[in-house]
Amino acid sequence: MKLLVVDDSEFEHQVIARLLQGMEGVRVAFASGGVAGLEAVESETPDVILTDLFMPDMDGLELVQRVRKRRPGVPLILMTAFGSEDVAIQALRAGAANYLPKKDLARDLVGMVRQVLDVFNADRRRQQLFQCVERRESTFDIGNDPNLVGSLVQLLQEELDGLGVLDRPAQIRIRVALQEALVNALYHGNLEVSSELRQEDERIFFDLAEARRDREPYKSRRIRVLTRLDRQSATFVVSDQGPGFDTSRIDQPIDPEDLLRIGGRGLLLIRTFMDEVTFNSTGNTITMVKRLSPDADA
Repeated sequence: MKLLVVDDSEFEHQVIARLLQGMEGVRVAFASGGVAGLEAVESETPDVILTDLFMPDMDGLELVQRVRKRRPGVPLILMTAFGSEDVAIQALRAGAANYLPKKDLARDLVGMVRQVLDVFNADRRRQQLFQCVERRESTFDIGNDPNLVGSLVQLLQEELDGLGVLDRPAQIRIRVALQEALVNALYHGNLEVSSELRQEDERIFFDLAEARRDREPYKSRRIRVLTRLDRQSATFVVSDQGPGFDTSRIDQPIDPEDLLRIGGRGLLLIRTFMDEVTFNSTGNTITMVKRLSPDADA
């Protein structure tokens, strides 16, 4: 793990180097100020940044803000002087991962860096495990919680990313299709809220959906998701417990006006981004298949 220390004091460089000396798995680099630190981030992205809060050319708060825009995945730890807690809070709100008073460097620096290192190693091992996946099957039951929809899509996206067989645009297209299928199962399936309500005022649509989440029969309905991933294809089966819809409409040409309507683009996106899309006879289960390799057709 590369740790970049940003501080305009050469003395602080020596102190930190001495504290981290012999810490296995950490390579320490130094930058003498905020501007130099930003340049170092651009030339070789570090795994974690330890930065002073007060520097003459660019303070730590501005550095946090700039790094978060350019390298949002890099955690930053601020070193603060006595009486700078208010500014440290601003930096935390801007995206810093933690802060460490300089008076506590000797006591807490190694432990804090070790904590970050543990997270870094865990993420690296996780990615290595994903690359070892030959086949993975999962079943999820997420109820009617809209917050879990985004979390599940993120989890499935990470599993697909780990396979290493899709470029970024393809990953985004699959994510969009999954999101559309799950949102459809939640709002139109289980909660039976018509997309027509969204045309004039989306608040009516979402207010009705929220009210139905606490009423029967909608309250007890579940969304079930089955996934099968391997290096040839990815299959996603999304089922709700709503009444379904007339599946004969699926093969009808899509009205161009529907593409301009809120809620009218979901099925088009799913059919465009997935290689195979089928429904059960009731219309409350959709099966989506994405081929991940040229051999998948076989």
